[in-house]
Amino acid sequence: MITQLLLALILGISVGGVAGYIGSLMLTKRMALIGGAFGHLTLPGITLALLYDFDVSLGALLFLAFGTLIIWLLQIKTKLPTEALTAVVFATALSTAFLFLPKDKTGQALIGDISQISPLVVGITLAASLVIFFLVRLIYKKMILISISSDLAKANRINVKLYNFIYLTCIALTIALGVRIVGGLMTAALVAIPACTSKNISSNLAQYAYTSMLAGALASAAGIIGFLATGIPAGPLIIIASATLFLVSVFVK
Repeated sequence: MITQLLLALILGISVGGVAGYIGSLMLTKRMALIGGAFGHLTLPGITLALLYDFDVSLGALLFLAFGTLIIWLLQIKTKLPTEALTAVVFATALSTAFLFLPKDKTGQALIGDISQISPLVVGITLAASLVIFFLVRLIYKKMILISISSDLAKANRINVKLYNFIYLTCIALTIALGVRIVGGLMTAALVAIPACTSKNISSNLAQYAYTSMLAGALASAAGIIGFLATGIPAGPLIIIASATLFLVSVFVK
């Protein structure tokens, strides 16, 4: 029981922390809700994983990689906003998923399941979370500049297309990891609420980014402990804990 608790906490804190960190950048770029669209985009992959009994994060990642590539190519071709293209792609993916998703697996696909995790899965998740964190940390300030003015970023010799691709890839990886703990339905909240919490109480950019990461990690830990104590699925508990922290931040502000 103690080993399972530690594994679940390591997995939840690593995913929640990196989701909060990248969520702070997404909120700054007014793309927080894109996490929900990406979460829906994972559903065909989750469905495939459940049907053929392999890891849901791997299934989610396969479809996210495909979807992200399509969105990136369409963005270059059409010049339409990322969120508009994401809506087109995720709606198609969502419709496809529900054609094949088994009814008895619907709950697991939509709200997640951490009842069966192994040390290998936790180790891979932790390593992936660290890679995402350092990548986002590397591009953070440049992405802020791109969001202010892409022309100004180009004038500073920033490869806007490359950085946007790295940014979208990091979001896709974070969402793929997040579906294990909150499912494909609540990924927007996983990245958005900690960032909103941090925005209320932070006074500079660095504080904002790291407080968002801390809020995401704390909410995930609280939700997982609640799951182990009550048996209620961890996904909804994580989001409720995150929303509670947000309400506290409103009053602290």
